[in-house]
Amino acid sequence: MTLGLAVPVVILLLAASALGGWPVTRGVLRQASRSADAGEPQEASQPADESDGPEGERARTVLRGGTWIGLLERLAVTGALLLGETGVVAVVVAVKGLGRYPELRQNPGASERFVIGTLASLVWAAAIGYLGRWLLV
Repeated sequence: MTLGLAVPVVILLLAASALGGWPVTRGVLRQASRSADAGEPQEASQPADESDGPEGERARTVLRGGTWIGLLERLAVTGALLLGETGVVAVVVAVKGLGRYPELRQNPGASERFVIGTLASLVWAAAIGYLGRWLLV
């Protein structure tokens, strides 16, 4: 593919990864909250360490900024795969996990939301990245 055509394709792929991953991740989280083992919404009588499920209010509050983090994560992962730098994916996952560790340790619902959302986001970004590699060859 010529450079003149590759640049718009890369921009389109990055936009599809970043913006398209949001509804995909949201849909996966919605489905996860409907599963039989998702947990119940937390009531005042429940201890703080019990899960309120991946869509619970505590999980959402604890993981503030998740939409922007996910968007940046997908850009980084797709960009790295388009460049053939697969090791960057491990760095993105490590930085994200270490940055969230204190919050995740204290809230099982947030931890569940984090894992499900991260996996959905990474799968989407990787699919777009590998599709892009195939298109650009």
